[in-house]
Amino acid sequence: MTRSVVYSPEAQDDLIRLYDYIAQHSGAMRALAYTERVMAYCMGFAEFPKRGARRDDLRPGLRVTGFERRITIAFHVSVDTVTIDRFLYGGRDVNAAFADDDDRDQV
Repeated sequence: MTRSVVYSPEAQDDLIRLYDYIAQHSGAMRALAYTERVMAYCMGFAEFPKRGARRDDLRPGLRVTGFERRITIAFHVSVDTVTIDRFLYGGRDVNAAFADDDDRDQV
């Protein structure tokens, strides 16, 4: 079964910040090429969604996987959709990223 791949607002923001950072340090063409590779990789979840390690300790159903040793992709799978929750660049702590989400939910 093929699923749709969608991006949460947080993941969209993460991708924009990633593009901006790379563009500032290495140029717009390199930033575009990199973010396109990330998105192409994510499209692979449509066919093979249950990759990565489960992180039910952070959020039920959460999975994480790496991309080119630079990004951690956090996502969850439903019956017909794979939702990309976050892109964590350069070793950002996935525990802290989802703890921040919990803090926002309580405010």
